[in-house]
Amino acid sequence: MLTQQESRENQAAEVQGDAEQRAATVTSELYHRTGPDLRRVGLNPDFWYPVAWSKKVKPGKAFATRFAGDPIVIVRPDDGSPIYALEDRCAHRQVPLSKGAVDGDVVRCCYHGWSFDRKGSCVTVPYLNKPGVGRGVKTYPCQERSGLIFIFPGDPELAKTVPVPVPCQADNPEFKTRHFDPLVNCHYSFMHENLMDMNHQFLHRKQMGQITARFMGQSKGENFVEASYSFARKGGDQPLAERLIFGKHDKNMDVKDQPVDEIVTIRTTYPYQTLQIRDKDGDFVMDLWVAYVPLGKDETATQSYGLLSVKRPKWKFLLDLAWPVLGIFTNRIFMEDKEIVEMEQQAWKELGGDHNVEVFPVVRNLRELLIRSGVPLQAES
Repeated sequence: MLTQQESRENQAAEVQGDAEQRAATVTSELYHRTGPDLRRVGLNPDFWYPVAWSKKVKPGKAFATRFAGDPIVIVRPDDGSPIYALEDRCAHRQVPLSKGAVDGDVVRCCYHGWSFDRKGSCVTVPYLNKPGVGRGVKTYPCQERSGLIFIFPGDPELAKTVPVPVPCQADNPEFKTRHFDPLVNCHYSFMHENLMDMNHQFLHRKQMGQITARFMGQSKGENFVEASYSFARKGGDQPLAERLIFGKHDKNMDVKDQPVDEIVTIRTTYPYQTLQIRDKDGDFVMDLWVAYVPLGKDETATQSYGLLSVKRPKWKFLLDLAWPVLGIFTNRIFMEDKEIVEMEQQAWKELGGDHNVEVFPVVRNLRELLIRSGVPLQAES
């Protein structure tokens, strides 16, 4: 048994420990309240970003897209040569080139017929038979990968050394992959936080039943933050889509929480995000890769481009049959997330900044990563 003196010393140590923890929390909260406002930090342009699906840009067509307020046209020549990307403004009267016509390897403005090649050079002014008359337009490095069209909006020289991302299982025939591209009216950082923080399963209780996330730890580096979770079902039926991916779990709710053997790992490797699920043997059963692309200069509207890959079961056709059910399930989950992050954005706008108190260390580390990796937003002119 402890003596009275030892008991008093232990109590004093506990009080001191609690005080130190509170002091550390206050210090961290002060930084996150007085430091840079993450919602005013733009995405670093010196990375490859998806701006369109390959299937949407047909041969002989021009496709309009945007990145952080900059209009961009994707051109797929009708002669079979590779796609290219230009500023979506004719150098003559600023009319969108995406409204024009593709003629061989050039795109012609719909207004006066000025023609621009993949180098951005004006190669034809129809009513002036002189070379080099028209001014050129800006070009963007452009590549296709895994059904997506990527552009490099930053320093073109860096595009030679910065790798184009490779979604892990998107091209693996052992997986079936779903494409999604929802538009969400919020700053991209809210999307990163929402996926990284699995403690919000209460939001999805109608879709997923009574399931609780168990935080298993985190890791971080110069360009990434990663968190791992397992889950315990506390009640309710296992959703069909969950059974499809993981298999049916034994139900024994009367004795204890029902453990889920799978490990969920969410990782932001700037500027992309992944969610990977492995079974008890360490094998992939699901892989999600997503990029958040800002549309306007204030970056408060975000186009998401995602690839969700699910491992095919032994009887592969079963996944094909159940695929529509999985689509409905994931859409419902996403719509709940979409509503929440858009409310967060609206609150930020009404209050003039972040006034929340973040207590989860993973989200704090994520915010620091996004701040130090991003760039200041340009003020609207």
